[in-house]
Parts: sequence; C-alpha cells; structure tokens
Amino acid sequence: MKNINLKPLLTISISLFLLAGCSSKSISTSNKSENKSKKIKIVTTFYPVYEFTKNVAKDNADIKLLIPSSIEPHEWEPTPKDVGEIQNADLFIYNSPYMETWVPNIEKSLSNKRSSFIEASSGISLIEGQENEDEQSTNNNTEQMDPHVWLSPVLAQKEVQNITKALINIDPAHTEEYKKNSDDYVKKLQVLDHQYRTTLMNMKNKEIITQHAAFGYLTKQYGLVQVPIAGLSPSNEPSPSRMAELKQFAKNHDINTIFFEEVASPKVAKTLANEIGAKTAVLNTLEGLSEEEQKQGIDYISVMENNLKILKKVLENK
Repeated sequence: MKNINLKPLLTISISLFLLAGCSSKSISTSNKSENKSKKIKIVTTFYPVYEFTKNVAKDNADIKLLIPSSIEPHEWEPTPKDVGEIQNADLFIYNSPYMETWVPNIEKSLSNKRSSFIEASSGISLIEGQENEDEQSTNNNTEQMDPHVWLSPVLAQKEVQNITKALINIDPAHTEEYKKNSDDYVKKLQVLDHQYRTTLMNMKNKEIITQHAAFGYLTKQYGLVQVPIAGLSPSNEPSPSRMAELKQFAKNHDINTIFFEEVASPKVAKTLANEIGAKTAVLNTLEGLSEEEQKQGIDYISVMENNLKILKKVLENK
C-alpha cells in the first residue's frame, strides 16, 4: 500500500477548525452586541397611552400607536393585522377594558402571545359612567365604568407609574433611565395639577355641559360639575326629553357655551347650542392627536393647558 502523507490534510483540518471557531466567535459577539442594542417593541392603543409610554421609554423602545388619530377610540375595532402587531410586541399597553372593550377577547384568544398586556389604569378606583335613563335601558352593561382617567392630571400620574413598572419589569437593564424619565414627566403632571387646582377650585361658576361624559374625573378633581348631553360614548344621541332638561339646566345656570370633542361629530352639541342661543367650543379629550400636531410640538401637557384656558374663559364669562 502506498504511504499517504497526512500532514497536509491535518494542517488543512486544523485551519478549517480555527476558521470555524473564529467565525462562530464573531457571530456570537455580533449577536450579543445586537441583543444588547435591540429595542423592546411596544404597542399602545390610543394617544394618551402612547404619550405616557413615550415619555418614560424614550429611545429604549419602538412604540407603535395602534388607533389612528382620525377615528374615535370608543368605536374602533382591531383588524387581523392589528392583532398580529399586538401578539408580536413585548408589551401591549391599553387604558382600560371599559375604553378598549375588545381587549379582553383579544387577550383570551392569544394563548401563544409573546406580549404582556398592561392596563394603564390598573389600581385606579373608577367611577360609574354618567348615562341618561334612555341610554341605560338600551345598555347591556349595567356596570359600565368611566374609563377617561387620563383627563385628570392626578390620575395620569398613576398611569405613568403603572407604565414605568411594566417597562422596568420587562427591561430591567434600563431601570434607572425609566425611573428618571418617569420622575421628570410626573413632575410636569404635578405642575399641571397645580395649575388646574389654583385656577378652578375657587371658581364661582362650576357647571359645564359637555357632548359626552368624558370629563367626570377632571370635574370631580377640581370641584366642577359635568352635565353630559350623552353618556360615555359620543355616538349616543339624547332623547327629546333629555334635550328639554338640558335647555332648562342651561337657562337656570346661565350657561352660554356647549363643549364638544375634537374627534366626535359636534352635531348634537351644536343643536343644543342653537336652541338656547349658546356658542360651542372644543374641550379636547386627547383621544386623537395627529402626527402633524405632534410634529408641531403639541402634546398632552400643552393640550391640557389649553383646555384649562378655555374652561377658565367660559366659567368666568357666564
């Protein structure tokens, strides 16, 4: 048998092994670097939840706003694509099952979901929604609670803190950043609360008529009285008897402005205003803030400050 020189083959084998090792090490190092810099993926439902999350997470997360600003969140339903976005997120943050009523069914259906479902209003004592008798008779949910907690600067702080806990839990590597960002934003909300408190608490006139019952937490917090035309959903229309009651109430309390929301149709508010010779004005519920508005620097704080200016002007000029 012919002798075969194995030395060259051995040299080639060792070289290939070393190359493979270096390549594997390079890939491993690359993966570690990629994992370290990879942002967590968050899906939020509508603007206030998105805004609070963005101010805490900042550059550490990719945050998607699910509900378009042009659509009333009360009436929105997710598409299969939206459900896929929720399923593949690290965190899915929503306000309340009384606002995003479709969330409990989605959560049950996604047995293999990757995302953690976070209720921003968790731990907040909700108040019963203001509904009219004709609405109550057609409402299947007899314990409908008011989800509009974000419109109180005090309760908005609690939502921010809930979101902060969720971020720290899923991304502990950035705990200190989340805490600092959260503290900074909560301080802004505390300043906003002080502005509302000092402006509204001593107002002689306290009654406001709104198109739907969105401002219950805000009015309760600052000593005002909300009288809604419709209930929790702006799509509800009042009965003729309810309109008659409102006309009498407006007359008794010298109300000359009827408030409606920026996303909902102002038809009902304008009808009542026309019948009593009043004006209409927008009191922003922040349920939809467009990308264009956000690019202009408009945000939760600035909108709430503007709401306060409008309330002050209307209540002082009754």
